Amino acid sequence: MAESTTRVAVSGGSLDVLTRGRTGPALVFVHYWGGSAATWNSVLGLLPPGQATVRFDQRGWGASRALPGPYHLDQLTDDLARVVRARVPGPFVLVGHSMGAKTSQLLAARRPSALVGLVLVAPAPPQPPVMVTEEYRQGLAHAYDSPETVHHALDHVLTATPLPPAVRATAVRDSLACGAEARREWPLRGIARDITRAVRDIEVPVAVLAGENDVVEPPHVLRDCLLPHIPHATLTTVPGAGHLLPVEAPDAVASALRDFLADTAGGGGRGTDIQG
Repeated sequence: MAESTTRVAVSGGSLDVLTRGRTGPALVFVHYWGGSAATWNSVLGLLPPGQATVRFDQRGWGASRALPGPYHLDQLTDDLARVVRARVPGPFVLVGHSMGAKTSQLLAARRPSALVGLVLVAPAPPQPPVMVTEEYRQGLAHAYDSPETVHHALDHVLTATPLPPAVRATAVRDSLACGAEARREWPLRGIARDITRAVRDIEVPVAVLAGENDVVEPPHVLRDCLLPHIPHATLTTVPGAGHLLPVEAPDAVASALRDFLADTAGGGGRGTDIQG
């Protein structure tokens, strides 16, 4: 089924939201710091035909880079909630990656009535790890300063396996397609925000995917800083992969999503009837 684009009004402007499929629950994808809706391209290609999906560029990034701030987690969560209200009239599953996973946790903690599950892909955990020091955050804030710094981040931090040339080119483009304030907000503030109190209110099933060789959010960090605060979550490690699971191991992400949908109560054959 062809993907359609709809403009959704948010504070200060609008977001271009891509939707396709009618078989639900809908998968609502939320990208990482440096990513875009395109981060999920390879995953979408491996999902069952007709699967309902929703994706967009978060405020300050890609097609949404001109939206004014603030760019903090609460604003990103409000934007996500608006997208869901406007484009997902039925049950849905949030699928968040890294920064997008922290945003997804915050929305799940608000207990939207139609939310039936949460899949966290290499997520930023609710409790900031001890390695997230002031020095670490200041260094991270410069990861996307130039094409050279982006290539270095991809080769030495973000990935553990080589990316196909076209996928790598998209990752470089997306990392540079942001406003200066949005680029700084996550490393300087968002990554260090403690949301452990909020995530106690998450009641839906939660699946966590970790890359075995992820140096940003290693499996042991998620065991220490996420599982104690969302104790009903299940953690699965993807062998050989790094932090960019949607582009490094899209088959593993898609497989996990298919399994999650099959196991999630209220899923199965319920349609979302996305408009457009």
